Amino acid sequence: RKAMEAMTSFSNRYVKVSNTKYCKEPSVPAVVIRGLAEHKVTLGAPLCPCRNYVDKAAEAKAGYWNCPCVPMRERKECHCMLFLTEDNGFAGDSTEMTMEEVDKHT
Repeated sequence: RKAMEAMTSFSNRYVKVSNTKYCKEPSVPAVVIRGLAEHKVTLGAPLCPCRNYVDKAAEAKAGYWNCPCVPMRERKECHCMLFLTEDNGFAGDSTEMTMEEVDKHT
């Protein structure tokens, strides 16, 4: 539960500082946040849950795909659709997700 709270809080902060939005379908950010939290617990890092890896532990250690990943930090490209630019057709108006919403949609 602690990791879920941490990743929800991180996502809510990052969506604001990156000037992005959550997907208009709330299950998308909820599932991604849960996946990040699970990886934080099992791997010690919030490895992107939307990619396939040969060796998750090695990828988490390398850091490239740890959230926010390098493509997101450099180009605002989020493969998971967690952080969307306003011009993305899937972007909603929300910049806040509660723990209750994460639980409800996952």
